[in-house]
Amino acid sequence: MKKHPIEILIEQGEHQQLDFKFEVSDSKKIARTLSAFANTDGGRLLIGVKDNGAIAGVRSEEEYYMIEAASQLYTKPEVAFTAQRWEVGGKTVLEVHIPPAKNGPYMAPDKQDEFKAYIRVDDENILANDVLVLAWEKQKRTKGTLLKLTKPVERLFHYLDNHPYINANQFCRIGRINYYTAKHILSDLLAINSLQYVVVDKRIAYKRIA
Repeated sequence: MKKHPIEILIEQGEHQQLDFKFEVSDSKKIARTLSAFANTDGGRLLIGVKDNGAIAGVRSEEEYYMIEAASQLYTKPEVAFTAQRWEVGGKTVLEVHIPPAKNGPYMAPDKQDEFKAYIRVDDENILANDVLVLAWEKQKRTKGTLLKLTKPVERLFHYLDNHPYINANQFCRIGRINYYTAKHILSDLLAINSLQYVVVDKRIAYKRIA
């Protein structure tokens, strides 16, 4: 018997571009997932699917409206999405597709109702740091970003010639600079695609683009 496309998706398990939700009971929490997908590589939410991949089915039309509320009320700017209902084994699964950001950073409220940006790492939503947020903002500038090859930048590149990645505190030390300067240099390099971020032990670091 041929498998349903949703069943094939579920077999992948949760990952950076796929998340399962048994139900949607908190629009603010879902908004953080929308933010993370939009700020990273996009992704899909499968509503009515348990964490173990079992299809429980959505219980009402309310699920869609909770997603809509999450997008319209709790993401800034509003995260666009498309949704489709699928009948799988007599149960309804709501597939929500979120494209990658074009006008980020996309923010959503944290547990204290402060709007923050999130990124998707494996099957988790991680808080983006101020370096990433600043880099996204710089990428939107029409004049681009001008970077001077200063001594701290030279030290940074020399360090990355011999190490796989660096975090902001390490850059402060080897660059002999304060955090404010380090933040602006790293965000400049991210904005012009000379660096990319990586997440190591749930902490954001930076590496050269191969």
